[in-house]
Order: sequence, then structure tokens, then C-alpha cells
Amino acid sequence: MSEPKIVILGAGSIGVAFAAAFSDCGADVVIADPDPARRCTVAEMLDGQYRAIETAGLGRGANGGVTVTDQSDAAVGQADLVLEAGPEDLAIKRQIFARLLQHAGQDTILATASSAIPMSRILPQPEQQARALVAHPVNPPSVLRLIELVPAPGTSKSVLERAQTLFARMGFAAVTLGHEMEGFVLNRLQGAVLREAYRLVAEGVADVEGVDTVMRLGLGPRWALSGPFETAELNTPGGIGAHAARMGPAYRAMGQARGETDCDWPEALVAEVARQRRAVLPMNDLPGRVAWRADAVARLVATRDSLARHDNDPQPNADNPA
Repeated sequence: MSEPKIVILGAGSIGVAFAAAFSDCGADVVIADPDPARRCTVAEMLDGQYRAIETAGLGRGANGGVTVTDQSDAAVGQADLVLEAGPEDLAIKRQIFARLLQHAGQDTILATASSAIPMSRILPQPEQQARALVAHPVNPPSVLRLIELVPAPGTSKSVLERAQTLFARMGFAAVTLGHEMEGFVLNRLQGAVLREAYRLVAEGVADVEGVDTVMRLGLGPRWALSGPFETAELNTPGGIGAHAARMGPAYRAMGQARGETDCDWPEALVAEVARQRRAVLPMNDLPGRVAWRADAVARLVATRDSLARHDNDPQPNADNPA
């Protein structure tokens, strides 16, 4: 199997982080940017990203090439994937994708790394959407290897499947959305937390440091190991259904007090969530997973606190030699 050819449009931090991840997995990468100042910084930025990849233990060392250019049309015509990682500006993205439709090969996957703009706003015509989708990363994608694949209404199923396969080959876990929604999944979850965090500060319930401390010392370590559904399940004997029965009324009251709608968790929805959880983890395996999480949290906290102590160490100087 030949190595993928990937064109990244934009030499900012996201584009270069993608380039490092892809090239480390063996892809032949072209970074295109019209700004000469940005092009001049790519080599140094790549070095930093490669070091981060090695620190994270993600390095594959496949050593694909990275070429930097101001012109992308020739490379676009030969690419397996074109990933636009430019400004979060709808007008600019529309111009870029109009040009890509003219110059890209018929089998080229056309993707944007947009954080919020769905592909149907960039390419409004369904017939233009067949090979286009959003590939939303987490910053920095060099080490946070999650990609949200968001199809437009007209995105071809085969293109979506090829995108999943390609990103998996490049070391990314892909979460494919069933349909477009503003903010996708990551930013909707992040936004919900931030909205409540701002409210708590505004109401004088907690200060900024207090909110950050609750997240850092409480929720964060658990969420680093398991998502909200698994975390709820591991916290409650009897699994996710028992958690919904026990905590659902309290969470409903919290939401209603904020003026939120759809705060109920209907029985059918809870049953579907439980069904999906059981497909991932049979009920008989739940006690073992609880024990695993307890040990993993302990080790994670030890690593976190070790990093915090190291980061707070005094820097060597004449009065404090190292």
C-alpha cells in the first residue's frame, strides 16, 4: 500500500501539528500557505511537534516528507486528502473550497479543520458536498489524536468511510457524527461546562481558581480515563440505569433552574444508553472495570502531581545551583 499524499492548507499551529502527525506516520505531506513569514517558521514548529509526539509516546518514526510551498494546485490534484486549516472565516473557506473543486482529483477527500463552521455552509449545494466533510481536531492534534468527522447532508458514505480509514492509519481515533450540528460534539460538551463555570463565578458561588480546582482535582482525572457515561456508570453500583434513577431527578432540577429545556432522561433514552454501554462492557465485567479505574486514577494523580512539582521547581541560577 502506497503512503498517503496529504495537502494541508495553512501553516498555522494546527496545520503544522497535523503535518507532524501525518508525516511521522509515513504520509507525504505538503503544507501550502501564501504568507512567506509563516512558511519560514514551519521547520522550527515541526521540530517542536515531533518532540511532543515522542514525549507522548506516539512516535512511529515512519519519516514521511514535508514540503512547504505557496502554491497548492499541483499537489491538490494528486492528493488523497486535502485538509484546510486556515482562518475561521466563512468567506475565505468558501473561496478555498470553490478552488479545490476545480483542481482536486475526483477521488480526493476535501476536509476543513473548522471548529464551528459546518461544511453545508461552506458548500451549500448538495451536489458539491459529495467528497467534502469537516475533520475537527483537538488542539494540538500532534498528541491529542481525536478527530470528529462531520458529514454534510450530501457527503458520500464511501468518502466518509475512506476518511475514517485514512485518519485511523494516521493514528487518529475518529468519532463520526450522524449529522451536522453547530459546535459538533467536543465544543458542545466544552461549551456546556464553560457556560456553567461562568455562571458560578457571576453568582459568587466560586471564584475562577475554585472552579478550575474542582475540575483539575475532581472531574478532570476521571474524565481523562472515561467519558461522562462510563464515569457515571463506574460511580454507581448497578450501572448507568441505576445512576439515571438515582441522580436523574437532581440533574433535571439543576437544568430547569437554569431555564434549560429537555432536562428529562426518558426511560427509552436511558435504556438505549445502557444498551450501548453493555455492547462496550458487559455487566459482568463492570466490577473489574471499577477496580481498574481506581488503580488508574491513583497512577494518573501521581504522574500529575509529579509534573506539577517539577514545573514549580525553582530554575537554576547563581544563588540556587542545580
